[in-house]
Amino acid sequence: MADTRADRDDETLHDLALDETEIDLSDIKWDDTLVLLVFWVLAFVVFLQFFTRYVLNDSLGWTEEIARFLLIAVTFTGSVMAVRKNSHIAVEFLYRWAPRRVRRVAQFIIDVINVVFFGGLAYMSTKVAGLTQQMMVSINVPKSIVYWFVAACFAAMTLYALRNAWRHLRSGTSKLIDPELHAGDVPRME
Repeated sequence: MADTRADRDDETLHDLALDETEIDLSDIKWDDTLVLLVFWVLAFVVFLQFFTRYVLNDSLGWTEEIARFLLIAVTFTGSVMAVRKNSHIAVEFLYRWAPRRVRRVAQFIIDVINVVFFGGLAYMSTKVAGLTQQMMVSINVPKSIVYWFVAACFAAMTLYALRNAWRHLRSGTSKLIDPELHAGDVPRME
């Protein structure tokens, strides 16, 4: 019997079907719930802005400013999660050809730079937050709250960067030092 177009389409859909393996959420921790919560509050505020502007034709004035500050909060809480997971982007191209000893030294230098960078930004953010006297335009809340939140996120990133550096020193390995040992930690696109 000849292969019909419908049979080929069914095979194509079957090939595109999602893999039914279990999703591993073991790397999600309690402090990741904050980014999820802030994200959904942001989604609600943006929807409210859209609804009042385009459906009711009477926009709420505060939604745009609050959405902007919530986007900042999502960004920095997500960055805390990325530092905790040690999953910020990195250029790994040259590591593949460098000797292991050079990769270890480079990992140490990167860890020190991370700690100093995040710690410095936490310090500077507290300075900015302390100097900010303005109020938000649309609601009567000090704008320094946003800067204090950013400073707290940088402080958390500093602590996680310190923890990551300690783990790399203690174990003598990392994704950059021994990529073949950590190949299972990185999801692959196929």
